[in-house]
Amino acid sequence: MRRIYETSAYQTPQSCWWWSTTSPQALRPLQGPQRTEVAIIGGGFTGMNAALALAKAGVQTCVLDAQHPGWGASGRNGGFCCLGGAKATDASLTKRFGTDQCAQWHQAERAAVDHVAGLLADYKIDADTHSDGETLLAHSPRAMAQIRATAKGLGQAYQTDLHVFGQDALRQLGLNGRFHGGMTLPVGFALNPAKYHAGVLAAAQTKGVIVYEQTPATAITRDGAKWRVSTPSGTVHADKVILATNGYSSEDLPDWLRARYLPVQSSIIVTRPLSEQDQARQGWTSLQMCYDTRILLHYFRLMPDGRFLFGMRGGLRATPRSETALASKIRAHFHHMFPAWRDVKITHHWSGLLCLMRSLTPFCGAVPDHPGLYAAMGYHGNGVAMGSYLGACVADHVLGRVPQGPFPAFLRQPPKRFPLGSLRRALLAPAYAAAAVKDR
Repeated sequence: MRRIYETSAYQTPQSCWWWSTTSPQALRPLQGPQRTEVAIIGGGFTGMNAALALAKAGVQTCVLDAQHPGWGASGRNGGFCCLGGAKATDASLTKRFGTDQCAQWHQAERAAVDHVAGLLADYKIDADTHSDGETLLAHSPRAMAQIRATAKGLGQAYQTDLHVFGQDALRQLGLNGRFHGGMTLPVGFALNPAKYHAGVLAAAQTKGVIVYEQTPATAITRDGAKWRVSTPSGTVHADKVILATNGYSSEDLPDWLRARYLPVQSSIIVTRPLSEQDQARQGWTSLQMCYDTRILLHYFRLMPDGRFLFGMRGGLRATPRSETALASKIRAHFHHMFPAWRDVKITHHWSGLLCLMRSLTPFCGAVPDHPGLYAAMGYHGNGVAMGSYLGACVADHVLGRVPQGPFPAFLRQPPKRFPLGSLRRALLAPAYAAAAVKDR
């Protein structure tokens, strides 16, 4: 594999809260030759949703994961099942693709949330869900003014009523911190991503999907009319292959992927359970999932067991020294925003890789000039809903049918390469510096 971060970015975190809440199912590595109709590389939300959709259609499917399914971003995220998946603005989407496709994108965002809710209900997955939509909190008076100016248009775009509130309402709403008001959009919910993933994995297995762990793909090559996926201990021959590796992709699996994605680090801390007195001291008692208006945003929520989750964009390197610096930085940001909790013990801290695309929109569809090869990736930090939904959509592409839900045509456009090739991480430093200035 050729990856662009330091080795430690691809190692198992020592302290991820979600992994202590589930008992991972024991799976086996691939041994020897295997024949299947569709092979899926990557066992996260995208891969498992694609596998489940294909199995429901009667297609023989196997999933290969380099570690354990859910080991990557699907098992490390903040558990926000919400609108999102692109970083492109509505103005940009409208200019590039037209009003209709922008509207279809908003419909797809809502469909993605509904898709996850449907899986939870259909397969009786208890994923500790909570939060009535998501709340955006203004980090400055200027940001609050922007919220008020854009709220009406946002409500129309998503066909829902928004609740806009000022700074004086924060404590009453149980959202007290260093904010200047905010807005709640009643679409989406929070969940335990590990429990959700485990439920989808189990559902796929009951439909006949074979899932292999500790089975990294080392090569994907054309073998006549089929594909051969090589691994250290076996080979899979498949009619079709889906790439579902997102931020944990490799530059050479296949070569087409080189420089078409940009992994970005995100980090999370979780506190000990906060007592009612702890919560009252800060004035934060709400179970709403929240994020702020910074470009380098923070995301946070009080969980049902009383623990508080707080996340932010990570560093530019994945070395022990940079991880130590990031641990100090995320704690400083947390203490600044929630000063009453400076003495609260932080019990867990971990990082993971999300995935940006040069277009700032996801990709889902056939890989050009590679018959039978498909991919879905690039959720820009909002993969719980959109990664799940596009997993089902890429399965529709494999089946030769139009996606069952809203699907703007621009999602099929092959992603362009970033400048600088394997050194493209260097693009992040000036972007982060500029964002930090704007966020002040």
